[in-house]
Amino acid sequence: MMRFLILTMCVIAMTGCASNVVTDYNSSVVFGNYSSWAFADNQSSSSFTSLDGSRIQQAIERELNRKALRKTPVAEADLLVNWQIVTEERLEQTGLGLGFGFGRGNFGWALSAPPPVREVEEGKLVVELADSETKNVVWRAASRRYLNEDQSPETRRKLIDEVVAEMFSKYPPGLD
Repeated sequence: MMRFLILTMCVIAMTGCASNVVTDYNSSVVFGNYSSWAFADNQSSSSFTSLDGSRIQQAIERELNRKALRKTPVAEADLLVNWQIVTEERLEQTGLGLGFGFGRGNFGWALSAPPPVREVEEGKLVVELADSETKNVVWRAASRRYLNEDQSPETRRKLIDEVVAEMFSKYPPGLD
C-alpha cells in the first residue's frame, strides 16, 4: 500500500511539472539565417500597453537577446514578433457528485446530484515570429498558465518570465 501511495505522489508531481508550452514551426525555414528582430507594428489595437503587456515584451526581448538576436527597427528586422493573450471559456468541475441509495429485495432507490460546474475564463499567451519579407509565421509558441488579478506584481512578473523562457527554450526548433 505504501509503495502505491509513493508511486501515485510521484506521478502527480511529474504531471505538475509537465510542459504547458506547445510550439509549431515551418520545417523548411533555416532559422540560422535570422539575426535581428522587431515587434510588429500592429502589436496592439490599443493606444497603450498594459502592465502585463509591458512585462511580456520585456521577457520576449530578454529571451531573444539570449538567443543572440538583436533588436532593430522594423524596417531592418529579419523577424517580426507578435504576441497576444487569447481568452477562452471552458467548464470546470469544482467538486464531486453526491449520491446515496438504499435497497431491499428486488427494490432499490437512489438519489444523486451532479458535480458542481463553473465557467472559467482561461488565458493563453501566444507568441509568433514571422519572416519580415514574406510576412509568414515561421515559429509559434502557445502557453496556458494562469494570471490572477489578486497576484502581486512581482508574482505576475515571475510567472510571465517563466512562461516566456519556457517558450523560447524551444527556439530555434530542432535543438531539443
